[in-house]
Amino acid sequence: MINKLGIWINELIWGDMLRPYGWPGRVITGLLRNGYAVLRDITSGQLTLRAMSLVYTTLLSVVPLIAFSFSVLKGLGAHKQLESYLYTILEPLGDKGAEITDNVMRIVHGVNGSVLGGIGLGFFIFTAVSMVQKIEGSFNYVWYVTKPRSFAKRFTEYTLGLLVGPVVISVALGAIVSVGNESVVLWLSQNSIFGPIFSATSKLTPYLLVTGIFTFLYWYMPNTKVNFRSALVGGLAGGIMWATLGMVFAAFIANSARTQAIYASFAIAITTLIWLYLNWLILLIGSQIAFYFQNSAYLRLGRREPRLSNAMRERVALNIMFLVGKEFRNPVLGVNLDSLSRTLRIPSITLAPIAAGLESNGLLTSNEEEELLPGREMSRMPLSDILAVVRRDGETGSHRNPMWDDPIEGLCNALDEAVAATVAKLTLADLLDQSEA
Repeated sequence: MINKLGIWINELIWGDMLRPYGWPGRVITGLLRNGYAVLRDITSGQLTLRAMSLVYTTLLSVVPLIAFSFSVLKGLGAHKQLESYLYTILEPLGDKGAEITDNVMRIVHGVNGSVLGGIGLGFFIFTAVSMVQKIEGSFNYVWYVTKPRSFAKRFTEYTLGLLVGPVVISVALGAIVSVGNESVVLWLSQNSIFGPIFSATSKLTPYLLVTGIFTFLYWYMPNTKVNFRSALVGGLAGGIMWATLGMVFAAFIANSARTQAIYASFAIAITTLIWLYLNWLILLIGSQIAFYFQNSAYLRLGRREPRLSNAMRERVALNIMFLVGKEFRNPVLGVNLDSLSRTLRIPSITLAPIAAGLESNGLLTSNEEEELLPGREMSRMPLSDILAVVRRDGETGSHRNPMWDDPIEGLCNALDEAVAATVAKLTLADLLDQSEA
């Protein structure tokens, strides 16, 4: 009975049972597949562990981040708008949320650069940057990105984000307030017909702002090309989950007298940690949804690395070097793991170990833009060296000198000689010349 139920559920999610129902069936199938994939990733434990890690980093860096943002906005006289928005973030915690925000703001206003000195100011900047770096690492994990941004690119983009981010949020909040003060809007809000609509819209503003922030993070933070449409889908999903969680958590806090009686003064600390953890988990789940929307082939596969035969790995290694060499001779857009993945129709998580092997053997290198380049002159790059990366390198056996039977040893030597005779003295440059001819 259980086996039959499992087969039926598997067919419902991955089969064509709902296709005869038209577009509603396709929508339900998509929701079931994405829901299954996200639940599978949550139960695997990696998303929850990374959310916990982000909670710890948040506790260390929340004051430096806010202090850094306020120091930027004070020069523009716009820090009050950001301060009012911070109160809405912890609103689901009720009165305790306002109390926590008051305490944080008291500390932030007490931060003085001249008092901190060079070491203290350096620690503040370090914790603020480490927060952004931790977020990027989590998003890179979700998007199967094995290589982070270079240090120079990371430092430039993080600094720009820390400087511009608070200004953008403040400008958005100011625009919302200014539009709300327009005479036409005031008249419509007081109108008996349009008034309820504007009232509901004003209540949705914080959630729309959160959705916009989520969408920007999903599009910008991963070190890979993310389609805006995919980021928007993840942002909408994350915004809806965040709004729903806020209402549920607010109701839980309102009826948590027993929790406060058990934990006493620790209750607010525990609920705050849970709230932070759930928020980070929602952020990562939204990123996972954006990834699956853009890469639907991973829905069923998950994080299981596809296994390639040795013949396929040889083809992949040769093709990587061929495409890199071709781009090097006639530069167009540059070659990286993402473009290779799209060209070869193979997931980047499968290409990464092979590319890393080629790089460690000096056949590949990368620049600051993380584009792949030939590691040495292509006329001095025998094809046999490329094949050796996947045929001989990377062994992890426990025996250095295994004993083979004589017939097997002779047969394998003959195969190796046949491969060597096929490529002979051909180099990557020769292969490119043949292709151009």
